[in-house]
Amino acid sequence: MPLFKTERLSCAPLQQEDWPFYLMLQQHPDVMRYVSDKRPESAIAEGFNSRLPAWSPGSEHWLCLVVRARETGEPLGVTGYIHRDTDSAEVGFLFSPAAQGQGYGYESLRALCDYAFREGGIRRLTATVTAGNVASRRLLEKTGFIQEGELRQNYFLDGKWHSDWIFGLLKDEYI
Repeated sequence: MPLFKTERLSCAPLQQEDWPFYLMLQQHPDVMRYVSDKRPESAIAEGFNSRLPAWSPGSEHWLCLVVRARETGEPLGVTGYIHRDTDSAEVGFLFSPAAQGQGYGYESLRALCDYAFREGGIRRLTATVTAGNVASRRLLEKTGFIQEGELRQNYFLDGKWHSDWIFGLLKDEYI
């Protein structure tokens, strides 16, 4: 199972004891504003449990890593990816409001990309961002992702249709 360490962070696979933090992220309206409508706890638990099995490159479920402050062990967010093809994967990330705007997303996404391209056998990473989520867009662009398109009125959220921005990053561009 992958484990990353950066200057300020440690990123380790999701464990059962991470449930309270994961639930908090999934229920926080500011965190989920561009991600999902409010869901029952049972649906959140189903997503959580699907991320608990041991993961290795090629697994069909999400690699879900809890991002923690190295000095304190405090959980800050989650990041990871899911294979969409043998050598292609989609990245995702969520951070608590207190952790946003401090560079943790960038630091952990760089570590994730390093792993995916150097050890994970990935040739292409993608990300889908609900239009309007400027913070996620900036994070992806800072990491090297390029907006490849926009799917108009693609995602129903908060009672209305939203467009999705589609981003991609190739191994050759990154390394």
